[in-house]
Amino acid sequence: MRARLLWVLPSALALCACAEPQVSLTTGPREYVASDYPQVLKRWTRDQSLIVFQELDDKLTVTATYESWDFRWAYVVRYAADYRLTVEQRRELLERTLHETAEDHEFYVALYGTNWRWTDLSRPTSAWIVRLIDDQGSETVPSKIEAIVKPGAIERRYFPYTTVWRHAFRIRFPRQGIDGRATIAPNARWFGLRFAGAEGNQELRWDIAQPEERTAALGPDARPGS
Repeated sequence: MRARLLWVLPSALALCACAEPQVSLTTGPREYVASDYPQVLKRWTRDQSLIVFQELDDKLTVTATYESWDFRWAYVVRYAADYRLTVEQRRELLERTLHETAEDHEFYVALYGTNWRWTDLSRPTSAWIVRLIDDQGSETVPSKIEAIVKPGAIERRYFPYTTVWRHAFRIRFPRQGIDGRATIAPNARWFGLRFAGAEGNQELRWDIAQPEERTAALGPDARPGS
């Protein structure tokens, strides 16, 4: 019975992973309203747990949101509605946040594990390293890991998986490696985050919609740019 349990659970997790929505990395204007934000957040968020079944121990649980062009557009629309920004304030905020996507791939990450100190990715004593990967073999080291020591109302409101039991970070990766190549290849079919260490490894993946699938990946209320 125990051997069967060890086989069934990983298989079930693999089936769940296949159900994740595809995403589009295209830029351009969107037509979101504030109520679209939860749907967009879900599309750009992934969650995985590294469980050692023999020990029934949750070594690492990670939830991450890729702050893409598409996600940022929906985020600003929701933020502007919540804080009653003027049209000009909203425009300036949108321009500023979209401009940031030109330099980095940024992820909001919240995680926990059996040892609180080991899951602090910003410290050299962390038990885990994180890399940006894709299916073309690219593997990129973060350019910055920013610990959010005391997540406030904004983090809890817009990333509701943030809790007092989790470390929260913003992790940035350069868009280009030192060799000048894109860290997410133009022909990549998926990209993701790999967490690895002495206790194991796990990956969060975002499947990229191919040209004929991009309309569905953006959702019915989004309009991709050309």
